Amino acid sequence: MQRSNARFVERLPLVLDRPAYAYILSLLFCGGAFMLRIAAEPLLPNGYPFVTFFPAVILSSFLFGVRPGIFTALFCGLLSWYVFIPPFHTLVMNPAVAVAMLFYTGVVVVDILLIHFMQRANFHLAVERERSRALAENRELLFHELQHRVSNNLQVVAAMLALQRRHVDHDVARKALDDASARLGLVGRISRALYDPSGQGQDIRAFLTTLSADVLEASGRTDIDVAVTAPDGLTIEPAITVPLALIVAESVSNAIEHGLPDRPGKVVVTLEEAQGALALRIVDDGHGVAPDFEHGTSESLGLRIANALAVQLGGRFSLTPGSNGGAVARLDLPARTAC
Repeated sequence: MQRSNARFVERLPLVLDRPAYAYILSLLFCGGAFMLRIAAEPLLPNGYPFVTFFPAVILSSFLFGVRPGIFTALFCGLLSWYVFIPPFHTLVMNPAVAVAMLFYTGVVVVDILLIHFMQRANFHLAVERERSRALAENRELLFHELQHRVSNNLQVVAAMLALQRRHVDHDVARKALDDASARLGLVGRISRALYDPSGQGQDIRAFLTTLSADVLEASGRTDIDVAVTAPDGLTIEPAITVPLALIVAESVSNAIEHGLPDRPGKVVVTLEEAQGALALRIVDDGHGVAPDFEHGTSESLGLRIANALAVQLGGRFSLTPGSNGGAVARLDLPARTAC
């Protein structure tokens, strides 16, 4: 309703198919004001000849512009002078009439000028709003095109690494190229899925569910169940979600590759929010880690990446044995990351 009212105001003054219609409607306003003034005659004290004619002038100026407003002001002024200012039914000029007509003229001139300047400002505002809308559409198109190109470039680099792998005989080097190619492809997919020109985040539970399913599919395992739990409607800034998603991907991949390398199992991704702070847990029921395991001194590239991303977010990452076996990867983020 407010939107339609704004649209109507932006179109003022109305441009009718024929300009004569504006003057005809203005005459109708004058006639309505005249009849209302006659009906109110018993209720009004002496000396209020113009009281019902001011709204007619304002309506004509507001709806149809300056010229119909001036026409209405002149017609209503003459009508009130002839009928309601003594001596009645004459257009005799005397000092009292002159003062009354000067008062009427000053009021209607101020009304018409104010409405005119308001409508001019409203017109320029509508033009600027339309220009801003067009710029926003162009920005969104350019943004999506940029994101598309960045994601494509990352996919190309990942493909080049995969091709280079064919020319490497060393197993460790081949593994490193495979890992780098997979991570670049993952970053490209995350960037394309997450970033929005408005800067708003998306529902994190749906995103983590899709991400975990992608990681599981990439592993080629069909005997592992991955479940995601997160608050309804929780969104996180894209700048935070990308590192968070990479940590989830690394942790789920690590659980599949090292925790459940040779048997079926389950991986549970849980994201909890309390007073703006976030706690992420990735729990598996696999072989677990040694009680004296220190993830800070681990040579695993995935764990080092997770630690570096956690520091980037101002949080803390840890990998510990589970209470009932398996392993628990945990990321704690401060309250400023939630939105």
